[in-house]
Parts: sequence; C-alpha cells; structure tokens
Amino acid sequence: MDKCRKLIQLCIELLRELRDLTPGRGAEEWLNRTYGPTSDTYRELATMIRNGVEEGWAANGEVHGRRYRRSQLCPPSDETLHFSITAVYIDSMACSEAAQESFRGDYHGHPYGEFNLIVPLHEGAQLAGPNGWCHAGWTAPPPGSHHYPEVRGGAVIALFFLPAGRISYVAPPIQAMNEPI
Repeated sequence: MDKCRKLIQLCIELLRELRDLTPGRGAEEWLNRTYGPTSDTYRELATMIRNGVEEGWAANGEVHGRRYRRSQLCPPSDETLHFSITAVYIDSMACSEAAQESFRGDYHGHPYGEFNLIVPLHEGAQLAGPNGWCHAGWTAPPPGSHHYPEVRGGAVIALFFLPAGRISYVAPPIQAMNEPI
C-alpha cells in the first residue's frame, strides 16, 4: 500500500468518530482532549503528513510559491464518509529565513465547517483557529465560518477534513479586503 493510501486509511478510522460531530468549539475541545498531540493517533498522523510533505506527495501544489502549498489527498466519497482530506503547508518565514510576524493564505469559507489537524514544523509555529492560536493539535471552525488561514513563528502543516468537501473561495467581505495581508 502506498504512503498516501496508508495515511488516508488512518484518516478514515478517525473520520468514523468525527462523522457525527459538528465542527465548533465543543468538537475542537473534544478533539484536543481525545486526539491531541500526546495521543498515538495524532503522533502517527503528524509523522505521516510530515513525511508526505518532505517526500513531495502532500501539499505539493503551489498556491503562493513554496511557502503556501496545498493538495487534496482525496475527494469526499462513501469510503471517506463524505469528507474530503486535504494537506496544506504554510510558512511565515520569508525566503531570507527572517521571521515575519505572520503570513496569511487565501480567504475562504466553511459552509459545513472543517476539522484541522495542526502539525508545527518549527518550534513555536502556530496556526490561527477560531479559539485563538494553535501550536499543535486541532482547530474546528464551525459551519458558516470564514477566514484567512494565518500562521506565525515558522511553518505548519494542516491536514484538514471538510464535510462533503465543501469549501468556498469567494471574495472576502469589504472590511476584510481593506485589512493588510
């Protein structure tokens, strides 16, 4: 079995538990208690997705150069309990390796919410979630939420699970367009 397929199989085991949860604060807290960074499931998923990025089969499609990449590992299907699985690599470090305060990715919305496994690649790297900055663990933006994914302190990989594969890359609201990126 190839490495991507092994990762997807492990994700499917997890999705059996997530399928009846609604993304949001409660689900995020449960995920961090049950499958947080000290759990075997988190450590195994983190290792597999880190290897996937290093080996070039995950988060390999450049969105904004090498510092912001993503790839859908699989679309929603009966097998994945109607979740899509996507890997995103985002790095707040400039090409010169000088740390920037933060880096924002593409504005998007979550019609049905999303579950994100956050794997930092640098000590102190964090991804902004609905409950604040997340170093390692889970975020779970609720249905109808929208944001710019934002990272600070280095690079992270986010392995995200979208119910029905729903994500909306619509134009941001006027006030968000006027904010500095």
